[in-house]
Amino acid sequence: MGDGDGPLVEMTGVSKSYGGVRACRDVDLTLRAGEVHALLGENGAGKSTLMRILCGDITDHDGEVSLAGRPVRFGSPVDAQRAGIAMIHQELDLVPGLSVAENIFLGREPRTRYRTVDARRMVRRTRELLAGTGIALDPRRPVGELRTGEQQLVAIAKALSLDARVLIMDEPTSALSTAEVDRMFTVISELARAGSGIVYISHRMEEIGRIADRATVLRNGSVVAEFDARRMTAREAAEAMVGRSVQTLFRTRGHEPGAEILRVDGLAVTPRRARPGRREPAGVTVSVRRGEIVGIGGLLGSGRTELLETLFGAGSRGRWHGTVLLDGRPVRPRSPRQALRLGLAFVPEDRRVAGLAVNHSVLANTVLSIVDRLAVLGVVPGGREAGAARRVVDELRVKLRSVRDPVGTLSGGNQQKVVLGRALLTEPRLLLLDEPTRGVDVGAKAEIYHLLGAAAGRGIGVLLASSEPAELIGVCDRVFVLRGGTTVRELDTTGSSEADLLAASMGGGAAAEAIDAAATQGTVR
Repeated sequence: MGDGDGPLVEMTGVSKSYGGVRACRDVDLTLRAGEVHALLGENGAGKSTLMRILCGDITDHDGEVSLAGRPVRFGSPVDAQRAGIAMIHQELDLVPGLSVAENIFLGREPRTRYRTVDARRMVRRTRELLAGTGIALDPRRPVGELRTGEQQLVAIAKALSLDARVLIMDEPTSALSTAEVDRMFTVISELARAGSGIVYISHRMEEIGRIADRATVLRNGSVVAEFDARRMTAREAAEAMVGRSVQTLFRTRGHEPGAEILRVDGLAVTPRRARPGRREPAGVTVSVRRGEIVGIGGLLGSGRTELLETLFGAGSRGRWHGTVLLDGRPVRPRSPRQALRLGLAFVPEDRRVAGLAVNHSVLANTVLSIVDRLAVLGVVPGGREAGAARRVVDELRVKLRSVRDPVGTLSGGNQQKVVLGRALLTEPRLLLLDEPTRGVDVGAKAEIYHLLGAAAGRGIGVLLASSEPAELIGVCDRVFVLRGGTTVRELDTTGSSEADLLAASMGGGAAAEAIDAAATQGTVR
């Protein structure tokens, strides 16, 4: 990656306010051709606002923006795209009902000489883009049938189809497997060598040193630090982001787990109707004790999400094989409502699609699962609702102005706290978590980890699925690794490493040797 001859993008004194809240305050930022520039900060620090200004999504701002030395003022994202600027948003802007090809070329469909859509050429070009990013997907498949990680890769291919000089990537690896991340980094390096400038937003500290040249840290809307990304340590970046010393990210284990609460033996599901892209349980064995945090590891498509959905009664309908015991009694939740009555609570992977009603208030989203408990003679007193919501907000330190604000106006980390708080309000015996820190900043991550530790301390069992090896090793007492919908290994985290977990996920053998070699070379800081 080179430095180029001068700034490709120069943002000077950029400021933006929402009412009385200052989202960006006199921000100066430069991006050179051939450079990968990491943009770091907690949720709500101003990163997304700054990049939405650059890509033309926000037009009413103070300060100046220059592209290749020429002042620009975009009136819309289309104007920015025409100038060669593209952004991959953290919350993917894909249309579920359209195919992969239709999403990639939406509004820019190739035409025949008769001005009709040239579907054949669109599919062919999509195949080329997907191959270039290492994705094996049918271009004609509806995006709504894809897993979150696959949708993320489609969004990347869509951005690459624009041949952008400036590419903004907001949490692009949040739902990708290790192999997919490696492939994406190869694509980024190739783009940089070709002269593109990339702004890379990520909360994963281990990625920054691998891919970025420089790093800028925002806090409360202002630039507070700049680093050489190749020499920056994760602790330096984290302390600049949160403005205080960071002693430990993960929870501190301080108690012995109690009696077994969940026992799953040989669970397999034969669905009534096959659903493309799903990996149903095909021989899963796991166990969780009271006060224990147990991880579910494995690569994208290993069946982590499907296992949790099945246990919560939200999976595919069909025949179950094997046994599921809750406190020693056989159970088979047929719906989320029944699972809640059994004492299970679930935090889904995609909070905005499956976890929140984003246009409704924080209050409504928080008490959704306990309305029946709050009711008196069939009526829920407003004071009881507000009291429960404020208790969650205070205990989880959710940053907001009012519990009556739409939950969609909160930062990603605070939205996740609302989903987690709602689950904890049900007073569960077993908490099921699917990627609970996806797209969450380092400060919010630490808070969530300590909340999980506190829940375990109260005797709640936790089953946590994650694609981050460091998270599983650092947070969990034990980890069960899935491959192809089947449990292939159980790891005690006190004597296991990230390399052990990755090797089990990938199948051991040569994969294990490659991972050990990477760990020896210090790929992850």
